[in-house]
Amino acid sequence: MTSLDVQEISAVLPHRFPFLMVDRIVEIHDDSIVGLKNVTVNEPHFTGHFPGFPVMPGVLIIEAMAQVSGILVGKMAPHTRGRIMYLAAVENAKFRKPVVPGDQLRIEMKMLRLKHAVAKIQGTATVDGQVVAEATLMCTLTDRIAERPHAPEPRVPEPQMA
Repeated sequence: MTSLDVQEISAVLPHRFPFLMVDRIVEIHDDSIVGLKNVTVNEPHFTGHFPGFPVMPGVLIIEAMAQVSGILVGKMAPHTRGRIMYLAAVENAKFRKPVVPGDQLRIEMKMLRLKHAVAKIQGTATVDGQVVAEATLMCTLTDRIAERPHAPEPRVPEPQMA
């Protein structure tokens, strides 16, 4: 498997619009992966970040890096399929240049460590060969929750008679 289109990515990741941050996987190796994110002005976060000067939030760049990493974890550890990968820590995150509509993020992630339910992955995001972000991500895997239990109804005190 050397590339994945968005339909194949959607079969692996649980994310959907407007939170699917990977458009294509262009390379998959034994311990590394390269994904693409096409940044368009139609994305909802640009409405408020920032009016008149749209900039992709750094946290969404990190999310795109995490989603690409999730595909790598699934490839390296097939026993993790059907589990959800949660971001547990972000180390050494640096944002070098703004990412704006029309840019294409090239996200390169390399597995540093994968043990049972924990993965440590390092990567960079580039636009036109220039580094725009870099970080090391720590992720944990957990079983999918079929349905979240509902919180108990709040107890409303009885009115007091004077």
